Amino acid sequence: MDSPHGAAVKAEGFGLKGPRGWAFRGLGIDAAPGSLIAVEGPSGSGRTCLLLALTGRMKPTEGHAEIGRHRLPKKMAAVRRIAALGPVPGVNDLDQSLTVAEQLREGALLQRHYDAPIRSLLRPRAERRAAASTRIEAALDAAGLDLATLPKGERTTVRDLERLEAVRLSVAIALLGSPRLLALDDLDMKLSDTERTEVWAMLRSIAARGTTVLAVCSEAPADAVVLRTAPREDGGAGTDRRAEPTAQAEPAAEQDSGARQGSAADAGSGTDKADKVEKADKVEKSETAAHDNDDTKGTDDALAEAGRA
Repeated sequence: MDSPHGAAVKAEGFGLKGPRGWAFRGLGIDAAPGSLIAVEGPSGSGRTCLLLALTGRMKPTEGHAEIGRHRLPKKMAAVRRIAALGPVPGVNDLDQSLTVAEQLREGALLQRHYDAPIRSLLRPRAERRAAASTRIEAALDAAGLDLATLPKGERTTVRDLERLEAVRLSVAIALLGSPRLLALDDLDMKLSDTERTEVWAMLRSIAARGTTVLAVCSEAPADAVVLRTAPREDGGAGTDRRAEPTAQAEPAAEQDSGARQGSAADAGSGTDKADKVEKADKVEKSETAAHDNDDTKGTDDALAEAGRA
């Protein structure tokens, strides 16, 4: 039997400290591939830092984690290759000036450029376009975004999308590379109760297909593995006492409630999120430059195809 596509998420004594204090500390989790994991807590309680650390975008201060057998913090680059970010405000915002079709084509282009084998860039242009179209259609289907329902179809500009439509578009772009872990931040921001229900249904569907999902929210659904980042009244780390296993969790994970106790300390104002993301961006840019040196010819052809040469 083939192994699940999704990445198992494990951590022990996991913590991240910034200049203003601990964003989170002493976190433990053991979630099986294909789990639906919810990071629950109020804004400013270290939720985003935890998400970025578990996806290899921030370097933890203590403890360790394993994402699909890639150990953090040593294998941060490897984790980034298998973990895709859905909507994370301030980190990977959609380009408001592009149309939906342009945003999708750009996402497919970047995925092929940085994640696909170099030899794929040398295939005939028509073959590359057909492959990109197939990936886009599959990603849109998984994200539940029907372009025909948009005001101007695929020519609708991103700025004209409703919040729920923008979330679905971000998720579709993240799924273009068939990630093993999909991460989303501020999931319920500016969404009605009905829209939140729709989003969680979408994420359950994605998890059911085998992709592990990690979502930051203010209130988690009952069927998710829950990690709570709310601080205690005395300013210490909060403890989640109601973590529950997902339907996809392995029997062993079910027996210990799907997750160990998680804790997080409020580092204030997102614990210098912007500073840490900037450091992560520098790492990404360094890796990108190295990749570019390896496949310059294929890159030029791909960029020319997208009209961005």
